[in-house]
Amino acid sequence: MKRLRWRCRRGTKELDILFERFLAKGYGALTDSERVTFERLLDCEDDQLQAWLLTDRRPTDGALDALVQRIRNIPR
Repeated sequence: MKRLRWRCRRGTKELDILFERFLAKGYGALTDSERVTFERLLDCEDDQLQAWLLTDRRPTDGALDALVQRIRNIPR
């Protein structure tokens, strides 16, 4: 989990907050397959992540899109 927390640190406050919240409230409910998708999401560039998580743009990959929507919908 330590490694995963480190990978979630993106250097922008907005993304850091979203990922920290998701790790605390949503990550534990992911299936093994969804956890692999989360790792793929973390491999994406920060500008893509900002567009997907902070604007109305969506990934073309269905699995990434579903995960992005889950992250966006985590309660504050």
